[in-house]
Amino acid sequence: MAGNGILQDFDTKGNDKKSAFFYQADDDRYVPRAILVDLEPRVINTTVSANPRLYNPENIFISKDGRGAGNNWAWGHACGEAVYEDIMEMVDREVEGSDSLEAFMMLHSIAGGTGSGLGSFLLERLNDRFPKKLLQTYSVFPDSLNGSVVVQPYNSLLTLKRLLNDADSVTSQLASTVIAASTQTIRFPGAMYSDLISITTSLVITPRCHFLTTAYTPFTGPDVEEAKATRRTTVLDVVRRLLRPANRMVSSQATPTSAYISNLCIVQGDINPNEIHQARLRIREREMAAFIPWGPTSLQITPTCRSPYVQGGPRVSGVMLANHTGIDQYDRLRKRNAFLEQYKQYDNVLEEFDNARATCDDLQAEYKACEVLIIFRMDLGVDDG
Repeated sequence: MAGNGILQDFDTKGNDKKSAFFYQADDDRYVPRAILVDLEPRVINTTVSANPRLYNPENIFISKDGRGAGNNWAWGHACGEAVYEDIMEMVDREVEGSDSLEAFMMLHSIAGGTGSGLGSFLLERLNDRFPKKLLQTYSVFPDSLNGSVVVQPYNSLLTLKRLLNDADSVTSQLASTVIAASTQTIRFPGAMYSDLISITTSLVITPRCHFLTTAYTPFTGPDVEEAKATRRTTVLDVVRRLLRPANRMVSSQATPTSAYISNLCIVQGDINPNEIHQARLRIREREMAAFIPWGPTSLQITPTCRSPYVQGGPRVSGVMLANHTGIDQYDRLRKRNAFLEQYKQYDNVLEEFDNARATCDDLQAEYKACEVLIIFRMDLGVDDG
């Protein structure tokens, strides 16, 4: 598909379900079912300028004053009331144009003010307005060691409360490659996992434990040094790399009791079904993954076709969506009441801080409770790829 939404000649030969994420306009262009929202214009203007005819201009919202949220969750959340009607008008228009609405997907960062604060507000309102629809977020978490926003622990914690209470699944992402791979079975539907509901129900066993981690391998591209090396990409090699903690998109502190609640590996490429069977047996024999004792102890591996629009690349690639129990910086700031003045101008924000912390503590305790009576000890060995 070209940047203006017009199908190129080779695009017409694909069997992908374009209607999942696009609708066709009267001039035959494909328009994303997307709403772009920001409180300052820079990022959206850059995005739209790159593809000026792709997005529906009626679905672009930029705050009139263009000041942003000043990296302040409370400011972004408070702005929600003022912009709510304008944004929901866009949402309602897209909902009415959908033949079978299944879910909302929100892509946002939780470190700054708009993605965290306004994003939290919209999550709450979408959950209230569409209680029977799935809400999935692709949330970019900040670097806890080298963050560019000093108050990002505050913003992240306040957002996490909403992700817990108002979202059905949360996927932490760093790259659009992973987002595309995780929706591959929806865009190229097959026998299994052809919709978001089937994916979510297989991964979210208990409603509150719905924070999913991801991994992807192998990354390819001219700007990724590691991607230039030629690798062996059998199903076993790909899945084994996906299971390595170092390859997860979110860093976590693994412990001897850490375990998978659920795990789905989507592998794409030229795959023999016997490869999947052999990979699953080998992983189980070597005890490469530890699962909770009270849930399914099998690794789910599902194949999907490779996009005909992607040329070259490895023979097999894969993405992992996992629910894992391995889930202080906030405490150090809060005990000193550091950088709180910009939050205090909003009502009840200090109480909101403590309430959000308690909510996250409860979530952490629930994930820890899943680790009781572990069946396998994780021993991933050495990656020879």
